[in-house]
Amino acid sequence: MKTDEVNVRYMVEDVETAIEFYTKSLGFKLGTNSAPVFADVTKGNLRLLLSGRKSSAGRPMPDGTLPTPGGWNRIELVVDDLSSKVEKLRSKGLLFRNNIVIGPGGSQILLIDPSGNFIELFEPKR
Repeated sequence: MKTDEVNVRYMVEDVETAIEFYTKSLGFKLGTNSAPVFADVTKGNLRLLLSGRKSSAGRPMPDGTLPTPGGWNRIELVVDDLSSKVEKLRSKGLLFRNNIVIGPGGSQILLIDPSGNFIELFEPKR
């Protein structure tokens, strides 16, 4: 890892399930770490850290609060044909938080990973 490298960390319930989801459904590549409690996957310049409950990132905070998956923060993946991508992922049984939303900059939808984290699929306006 380089000191100027940027990573995103997601807390996940099951690291193996998360690896399968990101590599098989979204085209990520497994990185150099694939231990049972932690893994990293990459797509282009994005390195996504998948941290299970027993990873160092899963340890309780001083007040006892446990880091958990989910929330509204998310990574965004730009796609060429959002409707087709959504149809393909739905045919695999993947779940979405909403339907496609069309805004001034393009169209988007929130895909849900197996731990409840969001991935925004975004098609820029042409």
